[in-house]
Amino acid sequence: MFTALHLAIIAPFLAAILVPFLYKWLPKIHTGWFVLIIPSILFLYFLSYIPVTSAGNSVRAVFEWVPSFDVNFVAYVDGLGLLFALLITGIGALVVLYSIYYLDKTKEALHQFYTYLLMFMGAMLGVVLSDNLIVLYTFWELTSLSSFLLIAYWYEKEKSRYGALKSMLITVFGGFSMLIGIVLIYVITGTFNISEIIASPGNLTESAYFLPAMLLILLGAFTKSAQFPFHIWLPDAMEAPTPVSAYLHSATMVKAGLYLVARLSPVFAASAEWFWLVAGFGMTTLFWGSFSAVRQTDLKGILAYSTVSQLGMILSLLGVGAAALHFDTIDDNLFTGATLAAIFHLINHATFKGSLFMMAGIVDHETGTRDIRRLGGLMTVMPITFTIAVIGGFSMAGLPPFNGFLSKELFFTSMVNITEFNLFHVDTFGVLFPIAAWTASVFTFVYSMILIFKTFGGKLKPEKLEKKPHEAPVGMLISPLILVSLVVVFGLFPNILSYSLIEPAMASIQPSLLGEGEQFYVDIYFWHGWNLPLYMTIAVVAAGSLLYLTVKKWSRVYNLFPEALSFNKIYDQTLFFTEKSSSALTGWYMRGYIRDYFLYIFSIMAAMLLFTMINKGAFALSTENTAPVSLYEIILILVLLTATVIVMFTTSRLKAIISLGVVGYSVALFFVVFRAPDLALTQLIIETVSVSLFLLCFYHLPKIAKEMQNIRFQAGNFIISIIVGTTVTLIALSVNSNQLFDSISEFFVEASYDQAGGRNMVNVILVDFRGFDTLLEILVLGIAALGIYSMIKLRLAGRNDL
Repeated sequence: MFTALHLAIIAPFLAAILVPFLYKWLPKIHTGWFVLIIPSILFLYFLSYIPVTSAGNSVRAVFEWVPSFDVNFVAYVDGLGLLFALLITGIGALVVLYSIYYLDKTKEALHQFYTYLLMFMGAMLGVVLSDNLIVLYTFWELTSLSSFLLIAYWYEKEKSRYGALKSMLITVFGGFSMLIGIVLIYVITGTFNISEIIASPGNLTESAYFLPAMLLILLGAFTKSAQFPFHIWLPDAMEAPTPVSAYLHSATMVKAGLYLVARLSPVFAASAEWFWLVAGFGMTTLFWGSFSAVRQTDLKGILAYSTVSQLGMILSLLGVGAAALHFDTIDDNLFTGATLAAIFHLINHATFKGSLFMMAGIVDHETGTRDIRRLGGLMTVMPITFTIAVIGGFSMAGLPPFNGFLSKELFFTSMVNITEFNLFHVDTFGVLFPIAAWTASVFTFVYSMILIFKTFGGKLKPEKLEKKPHEAPVGMLISPLILVSLVVVFGLFPNILSYSLIEPAMASIQPSLLGEGEQFYVDIYFWHGWNLPLYMTIAVVAAGSLLYLTVKKWSRVYNLFPEALSFNKIYDQTLFFTEKSSSALTGWYMRGYIRDYFLYIFSIMAAMLLFTMINKGAFALSTENTAPVSLYEIILILVLLTATVIVMFTTSRLKAIISLGVVGYSVALFFVVFRAPDLALTQLIIETVSVSLFLLCFYHLPKIAKEMQNIRFQAGNFIISIIVGTTVTLIALSVNSNQLFDSISEFFVEASYDQAGGRNMVNVILVDFRGFDTLLEILVLGIAALGIYSMIKLRLAGRNDL
């Protein structure tokens, strides 16, 4: 049954269809104002589910799609799905509002921008609210497609096209891998429904396919969430307009992988491989992203690597939180705090990183550059933007009293607690977790200070700016101001999220820890006493301040990482090698001659079919149910063969055309003999039209060259043609001789009149039983007709250059 929840998921797609018409019909109004209605209404709609999920309940609605394959559009809202839905729609509404003032309606193709943006929004809602893995995968790939279009929005720029292609190749590669993992899960469990898989994880963990399925699923999650070493696509995606960066790459798309890891944690988290892969790759990404961000000179470049780092931090927390499944109760569990930190920082990151991306866009919009080497001294001319940068940057650095400080403290606490875990050899390598966390946090502090003070501190450099700097218009400031206000509110009053969003999300990720009527108790507060996490924070500020003040002296360390060995260079070289190899291979067999292509096709086809038939012992010959061959049938066969031979060996076009017509009419006569008048009529019409067209064009055809009249006999072609003909004949005879089951023709004899109401079986099959096939054939013919009409019209209009 199609419900309001299904409609909420597809509403952005429906709205995307209307956007081009609104853009055309109402050119004086910015299209964004119409688009803003969709995420705003959806955000309010999803808010209505908070009482349901807070009470520990969920909503499930099923719309049958392909029930025979267990593929149904199952919309599912629980604590985790609702959290992401609110982020997608809430941040989406703010991004649309911001884009109204950021994108000039007179210069930009707004209908394309908002169409792509709504497509992406709908795809993300489909990912986080689908209980069926195949449906989830469908929306997953739609996010890759729509993000490709958004990143390449300014397609005239080479860097935009490059970034879009890189993101597409990496994320789609991961998506295909994930699809294989999904199929393996289905093979093990017999279902695609996530809730059913979570309810019986034992069937999965005991299978030999468990580890391959887990690795393939994680590959999809890591590529989508820009985890090391797949993170390289995210910085290049910054060539997209800033509203796209603020939406896709801080709050939504890059967190799809985190959502997948969180959603499937109840299934995979009991294994050591899951713990080490998720936590290990998360910590590696956290460190490498923060370390790489310091060397960037572009504001969005800094934020891009910062996003990579923060995503790694959340992923590592989800990995550490997997240890919680090895405890029986909540009270004895040290690691539920890691899951709490992951969810809380997921929210916090969306607020401060979204505001910082918008801040970068404002600086670029009002100064004409994002290069921090040309910026400086903007504090006095852009005070509101500076305030946004300070609040967002300090929160990202983990400083009080902002929300980033609270989630960072929870992060440190989780990394310290994991050293007490006595499974998976954590007692040996667990000390690396707090060390890596502290080191990455130091670099996080450094790039946060660079972002703020290199942009707004120091002296103003008007001669290096393309525009005279000034404060942004009020409309462009509303969205980032709302986000930094949330940074402050969630920092001072964090528990307003505890019962409404965080606890239900934790229950979705770690349901096995809850008994009947139990729930997680979340209480987030600033002061935890003088403990190790607080000392780590003080040390971060001290070391980070020292590194920031001396950055010019020690930044030469980045020169130790040669460009030739960078992951971007490896990607470029791999792509170059693939293109060259593909071009060479294609050039070897794509020679521009259709006869060569037929040679390849027929040779491989005959070889595979013959091998299969021989290997399976499928050859058989039985004349038990065959009718006798009459004299006139023999005559027709001789006529057909004679005409065929003439077509092959004649040097006269006229003879070839006439002989080809004889072949077609002979086949039509066979249909008459075999009592298939519809087929005979179709064949006669086709042959008549074909022969007529050949004869009409005959006058304009060039004369056959003398060298073409003396074509040598091609023994290879003759042998292949004999083999193909023999293969097809043997298969036809074998099929007729091996009646493994009753022919489907009896079904059509019995059902044509009773079920379809027609006595002409051929017509009934074409119109009813194969109605979609016939409809699509008509559609193809219609498209071809439109194409021919368009070419003729363009030529008549004088567009000969086309």
